[in-house]
Amino acid sequence: MGKDGSELNQSSEDLENITSEGEAPQTEEMVKKHGSSFGKGILCGILITSVVMAGTAFAFYAVQDSRTLKSVRMEEQAGENKELVTVETMQKMKTIEEVIDTYYYGEEVTTEALQDGVYKGIVEALNDPYSEYYSKEELEDVLNSNQGVSYGIGAYISLDQKMNMPMIAGVMEDTPAKEAGLLEGDIIYQVDGEYTQGLSVTKVVSMVKGREGTTVHLTIYREGEADYLELDIVRAKQIESTTVDYGMVENEDGIGYLRIREFDTVTVDQYTEAMAYLKENGMKAMILDLRSNPGGDLTAVVDIARKILPEGMIVYTEDKNGERKEYTGDGSNELQIPLTVLVNGYSASASEILAGAIQDYDKGTLIGTTTYGKGIVQRIHRLNDGTAIKLTVSAYFTPSGRNIHGIGITPDIELEYDQEAYDADGTDNQVEKAIEVLKKIR
Repeated sequence: MGKDGSELNQSSEDLENITSEGEAPQTEEMVKKHGSSFGKGILCGILITSVVMAGTAFAFYAVQDSRTLKSVRMEEQAGENKELVTVETMQKMKTIEEVIDTYYYGEEVTTEALQDGVYKGIVEALNDPYSEYYSKEELEDVLNSNQGVSYGIGAYISLDQKMNMPMIAGVMEDTPAKEAGLLEGDIIYQVDGEYTQGLSVTKVVSMVKGREGTTVHLTIYREGEADYLELDIVRAKQIESTTVDYGMVENEDGIGYLRIREFDTVTVDQYTEAMAYLKENGMKAMILDLRSNPGGDLTAVVDIARKILPEGMIVYTEDKNGERKEYTGDGSNELQIPLTVLVNGYSASASEILAGAIQDYDKGTLIGTTTYGKGIVQRIHRLNDGTAIKLTVSAYFTPSGRNIHGIGITPDIELEYDQEAYDADGTDNQVEKAIEVLKKIR
């Protein structure tokens, strides 16, 4: 995502950044970018923004004719086509509007809000958690998010599917969210007194965002706390994400560490910069950390995969008509050093594409817990009035033909994250295992 216009049809597909059930490691930022190393077994913290990284393979199509949602046709189970909007449905909508106008006792609702409710309801009737209607403002949020830009508090928001509530998937350094004490894994119970259960990530993000200098009140559920946490956070100006952290592992000769927090349009350049630094500092083996990476831009993850994988297929998609689209690499930049990859239950979508391809080519050893399992693709169709609908349009497959939707990727070495060990002395047992494996390979 990230740019306007239909020219993005081929290049700007993003994967849904929805988190899933699982144990996300609570880690502390230790990596310093230019010249510093970090302690053995200690990781940089998990990042995420206060924008909707509702990742999905997004490609943008500008609607070229004058139609709006009124012209959408829905196929009946019998196989016949029937217009959704008829004289009867229009009359019923008019009647409902008149009844509301005459009898509704409550805060005044604008016509625009009622119209948006109708459009949202049509898409919600699909019963697909990844399909959604975007107002103009919501679409702008989505566009900004995949450029690595957030507005508001500086925390990434995802969905905890087990609780069906928004979750802090990561916090940026030097932001209002960090200063307020928000932690990865915090559940957003209320925003300014409004309950969030059942709301889409897009909706919650729009509630958290606001003008610079204004305050948002978050009611937070944090595991282990006796009561809810009440936090007032002053919104900040535009925040640009650092999606890649890196450094040389301290006291481990030649082992580099690189974490990709999400796949945005800025990620490829940040990855290239990180790799240049690590190579200059003698990297002979690498730990690639994709834990709690919710996904992001398909173009970005494919470009990075081309810097790791041998010649061949990276990923392919198939739509309901069996039409297949392939993404390949020529192997000219294949990584030539031993590699381990860390994953967990919050590694989703685009991060699963990269992890799955690495596993299929036996290019690295996956360590951790089974990934989230999002193997379907969404596309955003822009409408003439500046709004849009995001729909599930295809499934994606790893190079060997695996569709991991609802299944996830099982790592080569299954190892639960040891939170108690980390709390006790900062030891990250999954990183320690990665180091052990690399030492045996070298």
